[in-house]
Amino acid sequence: MTAPLRLALRAAGLWLLLTAAACAQVTGPAESLDRLPQSSVEIASGAARHRFDVWVADTAARRAQGLMFVRSLDADRGMLFLFDEPRYASFWMQNTYVSLDLLFVAADGRILNIVERATPLSTDPLLSRGPAAMVLEVLGGTSERLGIRPGDRLVLPAPEAMPRR
Repeated sequence: MTAPLRLALRAAGLWLLLTAAACAQVTGPAESLDRLPQSSVEIASGAARHRFDVWVADTAARRAQGLMFVRSLDADRGMLFLFDEPRYASFWMQNTYVSLDLLFVAADGRILNIVERATPLSTDPLLSRGPAAMVLEVLGGTSERLGIRPGDRLVLPAPEAMPRR
């Protein structure tokens, strides 16, 4: 193994550990989903458009909490995680009781990859395959049911309609 490859693997391993530690830092009681900003998004998949009402995880604390402790999720609901800068993203399902599909989305709205039917309560890392600016979590099986696949587009509302921090 070459030295640059070894260094890259060490850096990736450290990054995963730090990301996992950050996800674990849910302190105090969970914020009620009713208190989170809400919006709607659409996924353009071929000629079809699929609308989801979403809670917006726009702060580090909200991103760390995600959909933890949620016991059920409607088929047209989800959570949209917004990052300040695109990054390789790592999620897990610790304290998440509902199977989810995770759609990792590039800054241009293109779906990079989808992790389908993530196992509830698992701490296995769920990774983006490229720098993600957003992640949309929806009920497990939704991507298959609606035919959503990598390359489809996430369409956000106009900037003035997006919730503010």
